[in-house]
Amino acid sequence: MTNHALFVGLITLDLIYLAESAPQNNQKLVASDYTVAAGGPATNASVTFSYLGNQATVLGVLGSHPMTQLIRGDLTKYNVAIADLAPHINTAPPVSSIIVTQATGERAVISINAVKTPADVASIPADILNNIDIVLIDGHQMQVGYAIAKMAKAHHIPVVIDGGSWKTGFEQVLPLGDYAICSANFHPPNCHSETEVFAYLQALGVPHIAVTHGEQPITYSSRGQFGTIAVPSIQPVDTLGAGDIFHGAFCHYILQADFTHALDQAAKIAAEACKHFGTRRWMDLRSEQE
Repeated sequence: MTNHALFVGLITLDLIYLAESAPQNNQKLVASDYTVAAGGPATNASVTFSYLGNQATVLGVLGSHPMTQLIRGDLTKYNVAIADLAPHINTAPPVSSIIVTQATGERAVISINAVKTPADVASIPADILNNIDIVLIDGHQMQVGYAIAKMAKAHHIPVVIDGGSWKTGFEQVLPLGDYAICSANFHPPNCHSETEVFAYLQALGVPHIAVTHGEQPITYSSRGQFGTIAVPSIQPVDTLGAGDIFHGAFCHYILQADFTHALDQAAKIAAEACKHFGTRRWMDLRSEQE
């Protein structure tokens, strides 16, 4: 049976360069490789979910600027449907420029988030949750995310919150979430330690919480039971989008396994992605091998 998911949030165009290092002031670098892809946390997660054999829809602001054809082309290739909250705007989509350091896989990113293109809740399609099995919200379209989370809750559809970093409005959305998958950079108000982050999320009623730490073990709390999950040890080529890919894989596995198993499997997928440059090549190479 094919599962369907809705991914709510940011749609960007990512220009990704592989170089020896990030540039210094007034320095010009020649990249050894580059790639162009659709980006944004919800968008990358949707591509991963689709690649793993499901049907994904990303809900965000895209518009009709000529540059959006690059985004549409990439998402069409990976069978991701787009629900555009502002199809008639003709401003350029947010563009992220990313430099990946060749020796370490670390990345430097400059981008514009969705703050300049907030969507109107009234533009949410009435039937958006038809046949949807799970929803992910990345917080970049917070009002729309809140509205979708309320709708999902009413329809008993599980909600995954991507807590990459704290964004104002999460305090409204999080109590509607079933799963909060956060990075170590997720710092709610007055939270200065991971213990305080877990306590904050538990106080909001989130039953399942995980915090990722890159190559270090994942810490989690599932209905008050704490634990850790080791992640595969690899030599990273590119860590860009690893968290997004993790979230997309988690949405896939949580529909067929328990929380800890879903985290473990998602970590393996994200580690595999980090062995390859860019956010798509791991899929292309894996498909060729299969």
